Amino acid sequence: MPEPTFASRVRGCLLGGAVGDALGAPIEFASLDQIVAAHGIDGPSDLGEAFGVAGAITDDTQMTMFTVEGMLRALVRHDAMGICFPVGVVHHAYLRWLHTQGERSEHPLFAPEEFDGWLIELDALHARRAPGESCLSALRKAAIGTKEAPINDGKGCGGVMRVAPLGFLAVDPFGFACEVAALTHGHPTGWLAAGFFAGLIGEVATGRPLGPAIVAARAALLREEGHEETLAAVDRAIEHADLAPPLPESLPRLGEGWVAEEALALTLFCALAAEGFEDGVRLAVTHGGDSDSTGAMTGALLGALLGEEAIPARWIEAVELGDAISALADDVVETLRGRGTEALSWDRYPGW
Repeated sequence: MPEPTFASRVRGCLLGGAVGDALGAPIEFASLDQIVAAHGIDGPSDLGEAFGVAGAITDDTQMTMFTVEGMLRALVRHDAMGICFPVGVVHHAYLRWLHTQGERSEHPLFAPEEFDGWLIELDALHARRAPGESCLSALRKAAIGTKEAPINDGKGCGGVMRVAPLGFLAVDPFGFACEVAALTHGHPTGWLAAGFFAGLIGEVATGRPLGPAIVAARAALLREEGHEETLAAVDRAIEHADLAPPLPESLPRLGEGWVAEEALALTLFCALAAEGFEDGVRLAVTHGGDSDSTGAMTGALLGALLGEEAIPARWIEAVELGDAISALADDVVETLRGRGTEALSWDRYPGW
């Protein structure tokens, strides 16, 4: 297979994350024995039904889409006004997501009557798909979470599962993803795992192979205070990939994926063990833990590494909101190619 183009990597990351999310969603709360009984040892091969919808995405993909929209709005604002606080713009995007979940926030910028842009107009994004309580409770507050002033002590995977596109969109993916994750998750592991993951996506986006990309992301992690727990999870995943067979029975040693460092470790193991996109994502969801999040993260990583062409066409055709996710990806590509003034208008991405 030829080397993926940059556009293929971006589309692969966003679509890959969505199909991994949708593959894991129907079995998220099933035990490994139940999954194997229903789908065999290799896990599900087709996108099933969750929340009464075939190919349904969860809050993982919803929040990832709003992450992308927030970053694109930040770029529009910077181009138009020459000044921008990107983390604040992404936080505002998350307030729009909060509104789609039927929730309210005490933050002064929470004004549903003023919310605009094309993403919030998609009816399917207003479906409530088991959103994480850490994200909901943090966004309900008037304060904005930061690394320096944590909004809670959460380290669930809700911070890391939504940051993959920052590997393409941020100048410093590691540092910026830490700040974005800290909006809702205050424990250092909650945002350092996100930094590592976005930094890793940024490395493979340049065409770097997965092994050297992990080394580079690990080096960035070592420079951060409080990195010990995340580093231990990363190293455990690397060692496990060298020693353990690429089978579901190998996954429990790395955790169940409910917390950030476990979701990251499972993702790294599955990506390192994978012979291809489908193989890696099916493995990533075949465990008795947070199957949709580990599926989403593994799909995003392998999609960025291998490109859109590596994703089974039947999955892309079946995933909910596939056209909208593709449109977001194409807007990212157009922006980063330097044609943002043509691709991104204030009407499409209002800069706040």
